[in-house]
Amino acid sequence: MSFLDASEMTGGYGAADILHGCTLKVEKGQIAVIVGPNGAGKSTAMKAVFGMLRLRGGRVTLDGEDITALSPQERVKKGMGFVPQVNNVFPTMSVEENLEMGAFIRADDFRDTMDQVYELFPILREKRHQNAGELSGGQRQQVAVGRALMTKPKLLMLDEPTAGVSPIVMDELFDRIIEVARTGISILMVEQNARQALEIADQGYVLVQGANKYTDTGAALMADPEVRRTFLGG
Repeated sequence: MSFLDASEMTGGYGAADILHGCTLKVEKGQIAVIVGPNGAGKSTAMKAVFGMLRLRGGRVTLDGEDITALSPQERVKKGMGFVPQVNNVFPTMSVEENLEMGAFIRADDFRDTMDQVYELFPILREKRHQNAGELSGGQRQQVAVGRALMTKPKLLMLDEPTAGVSPIVMDELFDRIIEVARTGISILMVEQNARQALEIADQGYVLVQGANKYTDTGAALMADPEVRRTFLGG
């Protein structure tokens, strides 16, 4: 069984299903990327894994434990960290206060983790007393990822982490994501910049209309002529 095993997920909002038997798996320390056209159900699949969407079918296990019935808060305690695409920082709080908010579930001393976040994102140490709302888009994304890391997650989920940032900032964020995975944390990421994301992915999922269209390693998907033509612009 994979470290994260979200199998045959079916569900949606109201009476309509958006996910139709979608399956996502991530091994320990792997980077798994979900790509696909707009409206494919990518973010919905991520929310289903995190418990923000009640499933009508399928199940989710983390590290061998069935967590299908758990709330998002309970999943955080089990080792999930989630960074939404928008509204992912407290704008009127300082960078350091944002990071401290990420440690709300911890009873131990979290200063070592905060130091690790500052080593990963040096600009945050420099701006730690500045309000998060005053930062650039890329810096706010670093705050959001850093806050999720403060929970000491086993699985970090990122919904469009490079949305609205420059290509240079995107490359830097991807480099940091690779560094996080090298520490043994599993990564599940939805990303519009499909080509760049698949380049760093151990595992890739192409979703179409809430179902798995292609599943393979990132390299294999990049090399697949049909995937390249249909989803990567040739």
